[in-house]
Amino acid sequence: MKLLPAALRSRLCQMSDAVRQRRYRVIGAVLLLAGTRFVLAQPVPLPPGTSSPDQQTEEPSSPLADVESAIEARNYLLATARVDVYLSTHPTDARALFDRGYVLDAQGHPDAAESWYRKAIAADPKQFEAHLALGLILAAKNTPTATAAAREQLEAATQLEPNPPNPAAKAQADPLVNALKLTPETPDDTLLAAEIAEAAGNGAIAEQEYRRALAADPNLSDAAAGLVHLLLDQKRYADAQPLVEAALRRDPDDPTLNAQLAAILNAQGNPAGALAVLEKLHAHDPGSRSIATMLADTCLQTGKLDEADALYQQLLSQTPSDPDLLDAHAQVLIRQQHYAEAVAAFRRATAARSDDVDAWSGIAFADSELHQYQDELAALSMRSKFAPETPASLFLWATAYDNLHQIRQAADYYHRFLAAAQGKFPDQEWQARHRLVALGSK
Repeated sequence: MKLLPAALRSRLCQMSDAVRQRRYRVIGAVLLLAGTRFVLAQPVPLPPGTSSPDQQTEEPSSPLADVESAIEARNYLLATARVDVYLSTHPTDARALFDRGYVLDAQGHPDAAESWYRKAIAADPKQFEAHLALGLILAAKNTPTATAAAREQLEAATQLEPNPPNPAAKAQADPLVNALKLTPETPDDTLLAAEIAEAAGNGAIAEQEYRRALAADPNLSDAAAGLVHLLLDQKRYADAQPLVEAALRRDPDDPTLNAQLAAILNAQGNPAGALAVLEKLHAHDPGSRSIATMLADTCLQTGKLDEADALYQQLLSQTPSDPDLLDAHAQVLIRQQHYAEAVAAFRRATAARSDDVDAWSGIAFADSELHQYQDELAALSMRSKFAPETPASLFLWATAYDNLHQIRQAADYYHRFLAAAQGKFPDQEWQARHRLVALGSK
């Protein structure tokens, strides 16, 4: 795994193979939480007051700004010269002491960097970055004494705040402490690395680690569920399904795995199969909102409108202003041709979330069916503030203007609809061409 830069990688080479590989993955995955661009470019936490390119929080008035600009540019000779000049007149400045250690660390001199990190901590015991960086150096020594000292430094880091505040960087310290406590690699260790990599957005590494954990222990349900979740996010349903089915043969009542199977079946165009799975889940755990919502959505998809709406109404009784539930309830009413009630439900949704595009679209459609064309245009106008036009919305614009006898606007939207439809809506396209002829527009 190519997660760590050269300076940190050289420290890890001091470990035994099994322990080194495990900690290399875990620590590397943890560091990803601070941002992939930073991890690939920098060996240790950025100096206090500096940031990755995605976090432009540099303090331009800082006397160390020139030093840290050189560090960010990886011009370590210039950074060394500048920080040495500064330290000659400010020998106890903790930030400068950390910067001096950082420059050495970045160039692969951890022993020398350790001394400077200790000086930084002595000058400011509350400096998060120095504790974390020193803990990493000590962890790589892989001796009982050094490991105990590393744990002490990392635990200290968990009680402090980065400068500037950086929750992702602070989150590194807790998993690092746990990594130091791990015995030679177990599937749970590998699972930890996978979960951290996934949280950091590194799907390729997460998948690799989930598969390694399953190879070591095929019965590790958490690893199976984690890998399937990753594959579902990537819409790799065919890859996910055999994993879920194999895991369910071992643990048929696992709610996460069953929910994942239902999602896969729905995505593959088998809502009836998904419905059977979800009904079993709901019977087992009727209080689960997530399961009830999935079941209601699938009932709606399969045309079981009464069952769907009973579930939506039950959920709304607990959270009456939930815009997603209100949208779903209104969709049931649309299909039941209860258009006025649907408009009322959609408007409750827009009151809770003004940029609810689905609700504004639903209002426009229902108003069209109710022949409330001015209200329809108002809803379409609101929708257009939050989303681009679609063939469906363009057709609604056109028919609304047509019914209001606003010929020029109607013809314009019919033309726009035909340009966007591209043969995908044959009935509406036939109608649009017919109306353009009737309106005297080519």
